[in-house]
This record gives sequence, C-alpha cells and structure tokens, in this order.
Amino acid sequence: MQPFGPHRRIPFAAFVALVFGASSAAILAWTNPSPEDYKVHAGEQLVVFATRELCDGDGLTMMFRLLIRNCPELVASQQGALGDLAGRFTTRWNALVFSIYITRIGGQELLPGLRLPSAEVVTLAGAGRFFTLKTTTSIDGSP
Repeated sequence: MQPFGPHRRIPFAAFVALVFGASSAAILAWTNPSPEDYKVHAGEQLVVFATRELCDGDGLTMMFRLLIRNCPELVASQQGALGDLAGRFTTRWNALVFSIYITRIGGQELLPGLRLPSAEVVTLAGAGRFFTLKTTTSIDGSP
C-alpha cells in the first residue's frame, strides 16, 4: 500500500510539449530586441524614408539641390542621429517574448502656419527581428 496515493505520471508527449514550449519562450525572451536595437533599426528605416522623400523626390528646392552634391550620402551620415531622435519619441510595450514599439514623431510647428510632417509607426519586435505593423503619416503635421 502506498501512503500518499497512486503516483500519476505525466504523459511523455505532454512533458515534451512542456519542455519545448518553455525552451521556445526562453529563446524568444533572450532574442527580444532591445530599445538600442530598435534605435538602429529606426535609423536605418528613416534613412531610407528621408532619401526617398528628399533626394529622389521633389523634397529639396533647386537651391539646395545645387548645394548638396550627394544627398543620399548626406542623409546616410545622419543615421545615428535619426535613430536617437526616433528613440526619444518611442514607447515600448514589453511582453518578454516580444515587444511592441510605437513611435510618434513630427507635428511640431516650425513657423506660424508651417508644421513638420507627422508620422506614427507601430513595430512588432521578436526573435531578433522587426516587423512594421502600421505606418500613418500626415504631410500637414496634423495628428
């Protein structure tokens, strides 16, 4: 007779699933990108955006086009500063195995009647990667 009742064993498949799930969660938590990683990512994305808007489009006046010889190189040289700027306007929601980053930037008034364009970017970060979920922009700077 057993003093504490019959021993119940966990089925092998359940044990394997539990170990697999726990190790997967641990790996995802370990590879969840940090805010510093996000700044690097945001800087890269802003360089692409600014190059497309300023250098490839009609974002610069003729006078600036004459003064700036290599616009893409100039924009790329500011990647760190752009990433830091995005980091200051970013909120992180950390769920341990993944994070949601929400960046709201722009909309500030430069001169009476002239506002910076505003943008909101929602990014999912997990497994060492970033996935943009939503991007909203406004040319006139209104939210």
